[in-house]
Amino acid sequence: MDKLALILVIIGAFNWGFIALFNIDLVASLFGGSNSVLSRIVYGLVGLAGIYSIKFLLNDRTRERE
Repeated sequence: MDKLALILVIIGAFNWGFIALFNIDLVASLFGGSNSVLSRIVYGLVGLAGIYSIKFLLNDRTRERE
């Protein structure tokens, strides 16, 4: 689950990078526009992966205390 979340977060980071640098939304381009069902699923999964990945940050803080 951790690797899947990391992969999805990386996809999201690439997508935001392309939006910022080239004004191209890769997810929308690949899956038929930003309002298509597939794009919305990918956006949702990336968002959930980001929320899930907060645990990595919190785990690092607990290790620093030990």
